Amino acid sequence: MKSGHSNFAESTEEKKPLTEDEKKEQMKKLEERLKEKRKEREAREKEEELEREKIRIRSGKEMAAAKKKLEDENIKKIMDERKREKQEEKIARDRVKAQIEADKLARKKLYGQVSVEEQPKQVLPIAVSPQKQTKDYTETKLQIRLTNGQTIVQTFNVKEMMAAVRVYIELNRSDGDAPFCLMTSFPRKVFTSDDYEKPLDQLGLVPSAVLILTKPQQ
Repeated sequence: MKSGHSNFAESTEEKKPLTEDEKKEQMKKLEERLKEKRKEREAREKEEELEREKIRIRSGKEMAAAKKKLEDENIKKIMDERKREKQEEKIARDRVKAQIEADKLARKKLYGQVSVEEQPKQVLPIAVSPQKQTKDYTETKLQIRLTNGQTIVQTFNVKEMMAAVRVYIELNRSDGDAPFCLMTSFPRKVFTSDDYEKPLDQLGLVPSAVLILTKPQQ
């Protein structure tokens, strides 16, 4: 239905073209907006890269820890195995030694058993080899075996000269008054005239010894 008006104004206005300054202003705003977007993207990418690096470091540490744990377990396993092998070797050696000793004992019983009555009686002289004493003795006990088989025992001060022992023998012997020399059988030693001027401890006759009377050497 027509309104009856012959003239009426346009309902919309026609847009005016932008001036050069307006175009420049809009371009400037667009560039600034793009620049902000680029900064945001770069910041986001940097943050993502940092997070990925953290994950790599964490994964690397976890992998290193797992590797070290595995190595420690392997080392412990190897050490335990070696310890077990050494124990088994020791048990085997002890078993062999025990078997050897048992075999020796069996052979002795089979071939070397001698009754007490059949064993020859043997008196082993006791003598101390000349050496530095490990203990500070003040006295020594001497067993003196005479030429007739009898024995006299006397205690002397370790600083007594060997000549004092000879004098004691001459005064207390029961096998006559024949000339004699003194000796030890283990180790074998015949005392000389120089030895009679030495103290007993220097001659190794401490803390005890056996002296044997023998005929003078020709």
